[in-house]
Amino acid sequence: MKPNLRSALALSIGLLLLAIPVLAHHSATAEFDSSKSFTVKGTLTKLEWVNPHVYMYADVTDENGKVTPYSFETGPPGNLRRAGVLRTMFNVGDMVTIEASVPKDGSKHLGLLRAVHFADGHTIVFGSAADSEGKN
Repeated sequence: MKPNLRSALALSIGLLLLAIPVLAHHSATAEFDSSKSFTVKGTLTKLEWVNPHVYMYADVTDENGKVTPYSFETGPPGNLRRAGVLRTMFNVGDMVTIEASVPKDGSKHLGLLRAVHFADGHTIVFGSAADSEGKN
């Protein structure tokens, strides 16, 4: 094989390998039903501010005192930052009320973040709702 052909082939394979993770990415609308939502009140226990999605975790206590851990997904950190939502706006231990879309597969204790309402009265809205309502 000629050196130029070998280099072109290696470059092509390399670019193809770089493109494979893009194919694995999922759409929020494929995983969550935006027409159905739920609301829970709890304490933030963990924040994962990483690509490709930010995850927030909260412990929710029911009327019988049973604590159930929930996890919530939202967009990538870069998109949130451009929308004015920063990691420093959230702290482990914050008491919050969370609105989220339900997963289509019926998973329990999981949701796509719509809004986080804080005890002091301010709210941070996520996703397409933020486009129409703005952020408080």
